[in-house]
Amino acid sequence: MFVVYWLADVHAHYQRFDANALSDALRSVESLRKRQADSEDVGFVTLCSENPQSVGKPDAADPPADCDWKKRRR
Repeated sequence: MFVVYWLADVHAHYQRFDANALSDALRSVESLRKRQADSEDVGFVTLCSENPQSVGKPDAADPPADCDWKKRRR
């Protein structure tokens, strides 16, 4: 899934795109940035993505208690 976020006229806006619609999301960003370049009140344009079929484990930031990982320094 992709989401385009931007500010216009001091209000936050967003538009969602399906996971297979990256080209559409990029066209939307390009259009907004063109409006910004044409001095319209558009700013903070960003594209975010999230893969709902991610292969990583959730809560990867919290390793299990028996994890014995150590950072090696040279």
